[in-house]
Parts: sequence; C-alpha cells; structure tokens
Amino acid sequence: MAHSYINRAFYQAILDFEKSEQAQDYYYQVMGTETGRLGKDGKPETVREQILRVYAMLFCDDIGAVAGQIASPEDVEATADRLHTGNMGFDRKHWYRMQHHFPVIDEDNYDRFAALVIADLNAGALKEAAQNGGDMLLVGEADPLRMTREQRRTQKVRTVALRTEETL
Repeated sequence: MAHSYINRAFYQAILDFEKSEQAQDYYYQVMGTETGRLGKDGKPETVREQILRVYAMLFCDDIGAVAGQIASPEDVEATADRLHTGNMGFDRKHWYRMQHHFPVIDEDNYDRFAALVIADLNAGALKEAAQNGGDMLLVGEADPLRMTREQRRTQKVRTVALRTEETL
C-alpha cells in the first residue's frame, strides 16, 4: 500500500465518530478503501479487513487465530477488556475500553473499536505516549476488572511494540 490510511486524520475521525457526520463519512470511506492486496478469497482486501487481521494478530494466542485470520465481533468483545494504557496500575481510567467509552462491543461497532486500537498504535495518543513518555499499550489477563487482589498481583502482561514506519 503506497499510502497509509491509518493516519492521524483517521484516528481523529474514530474519536469524533459519535459527534460528527463528517467523521463518520471519513471513517467509512477509509474502511472501505482497497489496500492493493488480495485477501485469501482472491478479492481485493479493504482497510477494514486489514485492521481486523492486525487486531487478530495482537491476540492470536488468546483467540486461537491463525495467520491471516480476521477478528470476529466475538474476538474483539472477548479481548477488549484486556488492553491497558500507561504503566502498570489498575485504576479504571487506564483501561482502554473504558477510556474510549465503548460500554458495549457488538456487531455494530467491533470494527470501529479494532480500528481505534490499531490507529492509536500507528498515529494516535498511544504512539505519542510511547515515543515521548515511555507509556505503552499493555495486554493483560482476561476480565481484569473482576480479578482478585492476588490475581492482579501475579498478572502477566506483555507490551505491544510500535513500528517506526507510518504504514500498517
């Protein structure tokens, strides 16, 4: 893909999605754009499919994804509460899903949540925080808000590395 559509404007459109029809139009335009690659079915791949494939790769161990598989609504919903921003801490403002007001992840918005995560890693606040302050996206245990104190103490986390390229 010669041009990356996963950029700051796309990230901002996702953040403004609920407030602006222009943001919604831009979001849908980008998501429907062909990447120039062919999918497994031989049809041109869209940015939406690419984002869902990359999201599935983030959680391949957790959802049992194989290379090239795209994340389903169930995959995104099952993993959304596992994303934590900043440094280790368990206050609610650091849980990514809550921070971005996605109380329900379903058929209607799972691809938007996945796009938010990927766009944030590539061109948003997460990229800036990682570059400037050392904060990062952490992937924690399933359902962290219902963990016991002992489970939180022994929680295993891994960081998600950011690429320096502007392309996805």
